[in-house]
Amino acid sequence: MHDFNWMTLLFGATHENVHVFTAAFVVVFLLLLGTIAHFRLRRLEANIVPEAKLTPATFFEVIIGILLKLMKDVMGERAWKFFPLIGGLFFYIFTCNILGVIPGFVPPTDNINTNVACAAAVFIYYNFVGIREQGIINYTKHLLGPVLWLGPLMLLIELISHFVRPLSLSVRLFGNMMGDHMVLGIFSDLAPVLLPILFMGLGLFVAVIQAFVFSLLSMVYIALATETEHH
Repeated sequence: MHDFNWMTLLFGATHENVHVFTAAFVVVFLLLLGTIAHFRLRRLEANIVPEAKLTPATFFEVIIGILLKLMKDVMGERAWKFFPLIGGLFFYIFTCNILGVIPGFVPPTDNINTNVACAAAVFIYYNFVGIREQGIINYTKHLLGPVLWLGPLMLLIELISHFVRPLSLSVRLFGNMMGDHMVLGIFSDLAPVLLPILFMGLGLFVAVIQAFVFSLLSMVYIALATETEHH
């Protein structure tokens, strides 16, 4: 059962591209959930009293509320501007991660290519908005540091720091998800009846934490890139 995969059965995915098929499945699934939630939230009269049961609309409302509160703590009132990226990343990574505890699925995030793509999007975005909001001169000025004669050394350090960020985001997520999925698979083969339940609970916890960490670090990078008080 550990080797069984729904993407292979339904779409003929191979070991080399199964993460691509699963990532596409996650996108379609989230678009479907988002569409359902969108039409539910458009009916204003039905949203005066929150629903008592869990639905796509209530699920998105709760998660969005938590994310926005966290983003406002990190970014201030600018959080709304950057929520589409951060919110999209969180829901996408969380859904990818959670597939690791569902039999027949391999989480796309235990493939380094998926994580590099997400990290590259964050890297490009925060540099873009930093240059857009501060101007290229002011944005690059802080790379030289406050002391002119230390400028070349600080430039080297800052450039290394910036280019390590996407690598750090990618490897952290990849290592945790690959390790979690591997442990779950091993113990499922050894004791397929009760023991996997414990590791599924652990996997659920890891899925939430890793999506949260990735999103939080992305918030911090964007906040630093768009900070203008010190210039």
